[in-house]
Amino acid sequence: MEQVRVAAVQMETVSALTPGLDRIEERVVHAVARGARLVAFGETVLPGYPAWLDVCRDAGLWDHAPVKAAWREMSENAVTVPGPATRRLAHVAKAHGIVLVIGVVERVDAGPGNGTLYNSLLTFLPDGTLANHHRKLMPTYTERLVWGLGDAAGVRAVETPVGRVGGLICWEHWMPLPRHALHESGEDLHIAAWPTVKEMNVVASRHYAFEGRCCVLAVGSLLRASGLPDGLVAHPDLVTDPTDWVVRGGSCIIGPDGDLLAGPVYDEETILTAEVDRARIREARMNLDVSGHYARPDCFRLERLEAGARRT
Repeated sequence: MEQVRVAAVQMETVSALTPGLDRIEERVVHAVARGARLVAFGETVLPGYPAWLDVCRDAGLWDHAPVKAAWREMSENAVTVPGPATRRLAHVAKAHGIVLVIGVVERVDAGPGNGTLYNSLLTFLPDGTLANHHRKLMPTYTERLVWGLGDAAGVRAVETPVGRVGGLICWEHWMPLPRHALHESGEDLHIAAWPTVKEMNVVASRHYAFEGRCCVLAVGSLLRASGLPDGLVAHPDLVTDPTDWVVRGGSCIIGPDGDLLAGPVYDEETILTAEVDRARIREARMNLDVSGHYARPDCFRLERLEAGARRT
């Protein structure tokens, strides 16, 4: 398929899993109505990004009851893989015939790492198959309080009816080796999942598109201060009103030359769409192809350590 319409869904998150799944499916229906064949959501949109780690006071205090309650709520509403939530997401992908890429908080319920939470990115094919399951390699800064270390098993692009699709989460876009591993796997479409696509995150996403010669969907979510967990006090320098946005969106779609095809859009729900031309992606690789004619395997090689890549 040379021409494909893609959609980046920017929505306000809720902390409860079932209402979140309902909202996801509703947004997919709207995106498909606009012709989308690939629909992408932001980082941990289910059940929402833990912005309280950075926005609220005392989040790092030992044995702090409100933080423990917030972590428990996030854990209780996290996604198990496989599990009821992934079965529903697979059904949504299959019912609408789309490639669905979505960020989730994942909870491991059995085996090694039992109880651990991961920041994960899931890719479903139009037949409902879970084609890729990526766990964020290194939680960023305060995220290390709540998420485990990911692995390399999902650092790859997978074949789909709309092209080869891969993705990274947030600050992984500043990790050169995972970027190159994905470039080598032949991405056409890349999902850059962020909580908020801030200015520097837009820069990183545009750089990724230019470096990888692929189309990038940089997708963020939305959360108001009123959605922060009960009992946690927001820092007054960051939040002055319950209606303030603490996660602001910023989603955009970027072409293989780094040019903006749609967005960025902040502080409102939206579904961004763009028509992607895979022929243009191939043309862009004429003058720069970092894993092809611009590579120097006689000088540098990236070695993937497969053994022990996935704990569970």
